[in-house]
Amino acid sequence: MIDKLRRIWPVAVSGIIGFLIAAALILPQVYPSNQNIYRIIRERINVLNQIIGYVNHFYFDTVDMEKIMDGAFHGLMEELDPHSTYIPAKEQENITELFKGKFQGIGIEFDILDGFITVISPVPDSPSDIVGLMPGDKIIAINGDDAYKITKTEVFEKLRGRKGTRVTVTISRLGTSKPFDVDIIRDNIPIYSVGAATMIDDSTGYVFLRRFSATTEKEVVSAIDTLLSKGMKRLLFDLRGNSGGYLEQAAAISDQFITTIDTLVYTLGKIKESNQVFKSSKNKGNNDFSLIVMINRGSASASEIVSGAVQDLDRGLVVGETSFGKGLVQRQLPLDTGSAIRVTIARYYTPSGRLIQRPYEDGNDLAYYRELYETDRESKIDSLKELRPKYKTKSGRTVYGGGGITPDIYIPFKSSINIETAKVLRSPKRPFFNFISKFSADYKDEFNSFNDFKNNWEVPDSLFNSFLIHLEQDSIDVITDSLSINLDYISNRIKSELAGSIWGKNESTNLRLLMDSQVIEALKHFNEADAFTKSIN
Repeated sequence: MIDKLRRIWPVAVSGIIGFLIAAALILPQVYPSNQNIYRIIRERINVLNQIIGYVNHFYFDTVDMEKIMDGAFHGLMEELDPHSTYIPAKEQENITELFKGKFQGIGIEFDILDGFITVISPVPDSPSDIVGLMPGDKIIAINGDDAYKITKTEVFEKLRGRKGTRVTVTISRLGTSKPFDVDIIRDNIPIYSVGAATMIDDSTGYVFLRRFSATTEKEVVSAIDTLLSKGMKRLLFDLRGNSGGYLEQAAAISDQFITTIDTLVYTLGKIKESNQVFKSSKNKGNNDFSLIVMINRGSASASEIVSGAVQDLDRGLVVGETSFGKGLVQRQLPLDTGSAIRVTIARYYTPSGRLIQRPYEDGNDLAYYRELYETDRESKIDSLKELRPKYKTKSGRTVYGGGGITPDIYIPFKSSINIETAKVLRSPKRPFFNFISKFSADYKDEFNSFNDFKNNWEVPDSLFNSFLIHLEQDSIDVITDSLSINLDYISNRIKSELAGSIWGKNESTNLRLLMDSQVIEALKHFNEADAFTKSIN
């Protein structure tokens, strides 16, 4: 083992030397100007060599050197700021796929339920969708190999693959007498940024954006065009929980709403390449509808760029909770091992000049993230508002920098569900999904349209009682009387799952919005949002 570690160290040390030199070249200002950065690097590398030698000679147990070195890399990046990070090679592939917006495989959203790969939904227009896989289908074998109690990692390894290659899955489907094989040809699978796009009522559209990836602008434009064709006059643009993504995509989405020639966002860094200005395009934006942007404490980075531009340029109303407060721009740089670093290269500023980065203490990421979850977070922010730097929007309204985007109208999230209902909702067994998978076939032919279903169908008592039986059979222990208190919520969830099974995610989301307290409150403020549109026109 010692010989093996000795063979690893030169490579590890070489990697760290390269890493430190790169960090030194990127961030020399972390040291006083009268110090010699190269001398400091030399000294620290010597110390590192000593530490490795001591560990090799004295440590009593075997050492996972790869894990130790990864820890050193993480520690180095954490000393810079909360958003500079080291990404091990094994994590890098998944992150790249997420933001490129596609991967190659069969195209299913799945979970492991009762030990089996269970199709939650096929990705639209994917190979799985084309061959007719359905929500609730269980994949019990892959290429003839039993898939019972398979891990999610193994699922990715077996179902993903190069475009044009074939995989045979054995399907167990409710209502069929025996399992059957399906041959699927792998293809490019899109990872959608738009989580849902639907009409809340005859004039109000709703778009939920999950992330800002390479395909986001194209998806959002398509969603808005579809809603406009259905009569949309006002849009609720939901960025809650959207942690960000590509800066260029954030600017492009902002540009979809801005019709004047203005700066959308700009960045300032140490090197020339880090300084960018993104301006709106004269013929690109659309002001044919009034706009409300919804944010919460999970809305970060690119989400704050969009909401900041909308607010500073008086295009619409920003409602919800004060956003995350991430005003730093990262660039991802590849490393020889297949890993990468994501290093902060600039600060970004909203059109009025606001830096919305929250204060942070180097190396204390725990406190930085814990602050988000304080129950009185909004009250503290409000009490310190007068101490924060003030800026003016295009029309002269006061907005605040120094810690996230402060909404024009504060709308807290209020949950009406009790502990027992929350237990069912968060159960890893997905009881709502599993229950509806069994019943959806019985209802699919009952409705002429989604609107008929939404407006006229109610969950019968018999179906609710069957759901309670399902919970018992699935060994999910609950207090039935407590669930009955939340009958409206549970019925809505059953109905939305049924809508999703019959029509898809947009219809499922449409029904869930009826129980979303922030959405319900936001809809009351379109009169204020309308005023912005009128002032532009």
